[in-house]
Amino acid sequence: MQKYICVLLLLFSLVVQAQIQPRLRGGGAVRLDNTQLSRDNNNNFDNRNFDSRNQDSRNGNKSNRSLREKVQKDSVAPIQDYKIISIKNDTIAVDTALTIKKYYTFNYLRKDNFGLLPFANEGQTFNVLKYNYKKNNVLPGIGFQAKQFAYLQAEDINYYSAPTPYTDLYYRSVIKQGQNLDAFITLNTSPNLNFFIAYKGLRSLGKYINQLSSSGNFRLGASYQSSDKKYLLRTHFAAQDILNQENGGIRDLELFESSEKPYNNRERLDVYFRDIETLLKGKRLFVNHQYQLNNSFKNGILLTHEFVYEDKFFEYTQLDTNSQYSDKDRFGRSFQSSIDNKTRYYQMFNRIGAAYQSDLLGRFEFFADFYKHKYYYRSIAHIGEFFIPDHIEKNITLIGGKYTYRNEHWKANLLLSNSLGNDATSNIEANLNYQLSEDIGLDVGYQKLNRMGDLSYQLYQSDYVSYNWYNDFKNEKINQFDATLNTPWVTVSGTYSILDDKLYFSNDHKEYNDFNIPTKQLITPKQYSGTINYLGLQASKDIRVGKFGLDNTILYQKVDQSDHILNVPELVTRNTLYYTDAFFNKALKFQTGITFSYFTKYYANDYNPVIGDFFIQDKVQVGDYPVFDFFINMKVRTARIYILLEHFNSSMSGYKYYTAPNYPYKDFAFRFGLVWNFFS
Repeated sequence: MQKYICVLLLLFSLVVQAQIQPRLRGGGAVRLDNTQLSRDNNNNFDNRNFDSRNQDSRNGNKSNRSLREKVQKDSVAPIQDYKIISIKNDTIAVDTALTIKKYYTFNYLRKDNFGLLPFANEGQTFNVLKYNYKKNNVLPGIGFQAKQFAYLQAEDINYYSAPTPYTDLYYRSVIKQGQNLDAFITLNTSPNLNFFIAYKGLRSLGKYINQLSSSGNFRLGASYQSSDKKYLLRTHFAAQDILNQENGGIRDLELFESSEKPYNNRERLDVYFRDIETLLKGKRLFVNHQYQLNNSFKNGILLTHEFVYEDKFFEYTQLDTNSQYSDKDRFGRSFQSSIDNKTRYYQMFNRIGAAYQSDLLGRFEFFADFYKHKYYYRSIAHIGEFFIPDHIEKNITLIGGKYTYRNEHWKANLLLSNSLGNDATSNIEANLNYQLSEDIGLDVGYQKLNRMGDLSYQLYQSDYVSYNWYNDFKNEKINQFDATLNTPWVTVSGTYSILDDKLYFSNDHKEYNDFNIPTKQLITPKQYSGTINYLGLQASKDIRVGKFGLDNTILYQKVDQSDHILNVPELVTRNTLYYTDAFFNKALKFQTGITFSYFTKYYANDYNPVIGDFFIQDKVQVGDYPVFDFFINMKVRTARIYILLEHFNSSMSGYKYYTAPNYPYKDFAFRFGLVWNFFS
């Protein structure tokens, strides 16, 4: 990643040098009205939003002229002109406000992680408290899902419009010996062309033996619109690596739960392994563009194309299974003492389509998807009478259509796609949104999905004897209903899912120690023949009285199943009591408070580093412990400063807090960090 850091630093230096030069001959602010790129939910652009003419000349509105003349203190141009556009065409303005919602996103993932339970060290994986945290995908992925939380997918990359160069710098201290930094800059070289470049890096040693985390996420992208507004483009390149030292969890839970000296120093606790590393690494090129054939923007005929090329690998290495510091029987017998499992994967995706869009009727689109993947090793394995091939390679073709309609209050989407051949892959998505007013809206959706499971369920090769398999599972079937009601009083959402033929990992070894932890982990994939019914209801409300506030999020979940396959806690809650004020003639914004987090006991999935994924278990329950975090947040101009005391009650409530059966939750930690935005 050093070469990407050098490129980023070079660009920063060039931008800083350019910013010394005057931008406007007559001074004042630059405003780009509606020059941001926009797209619908099917990753296609809507060229009707591309109008770079001056807003004042369009309608002569005096209030708009006064808004243009008003330069906010936070930026050179009005801050609402700095646009962030998601892949689904959700466009928001850059926001430098000091709010509780921003505080919730001040973490390694840089998004609200309600429903995720982090491991003890920054940059490790998360256990899932809330089902359906990630959207279902019709096409199979590489797998190794426990390593994918920090891996930015194509839908995680945003695009921008900025009247002047816009920079976002994020820093956060880590558990021990390291830093977490995310540096981003974007600029428009013209109203039609925007570039951005970013790099997020992490290094954290952690408190336990062999727990180092090191990751890097490099992003480079652009968006472009031709002068005649017929050709529209979005593209990005991403290179990412996520490295973790893996210790397999702590051996003696009694020593951790007592936490008497010297075991309150976590480096004194023995772990299963001291020489394991896992690495997920990948590169992706993404291109989405369209061309309008006719000159009428109200009734346009368009050709669309989306291209994705991505290659990844997941590697598990272990120096010596016979080491005196390792449990050589933990993962069963091995072919050799030095383990090096490397799974390679690449995919190529092309979507070719044609669309007709009308101001009156909406947008109709028909498309064909051509998807190719190869998941492979560089050897063929024979385990007894079983033959384990070296690759899975497949070409999948899907055809489909999409309808989109929008007006002042309504937004509707319908997507249908089905594979050709015998893959039986299909997807039906329907979504309807009604916005009664700015503060009141209803969103309902339905999805019927018939998808192939991730490839790690189907094929895996390892130097561990038990970790070799080749399967031909049936497709997973998912029926899901969603609804969200937004009001000024409360936000309520619900999900009801019906799952059939669900894929999962479980442990075939049935001997346990005194803590009900299996003495071995012999993990294999399986498919559940029963039906799972899931219900989730979530309510959120921020109650404010004067300078005080109480922000609440409560999740209730119920699962109907014959076996413990889909495991989530019944109740998850997060409540924040906070105080907000301003000092020094409001130059310093100040916020302080306490966050309480809690979830009920449940059979939390356990983690296995060999497969980079979680497996189900029904012997050890995790949960029923409170977590209190104290915070002080401050804002000076465009810099937001955060001081946190995480889990400050850890020594008061007893040391029985775990993320997975033998993986402790994080202890008390002091954190410091900031988010600083520059607009020139």
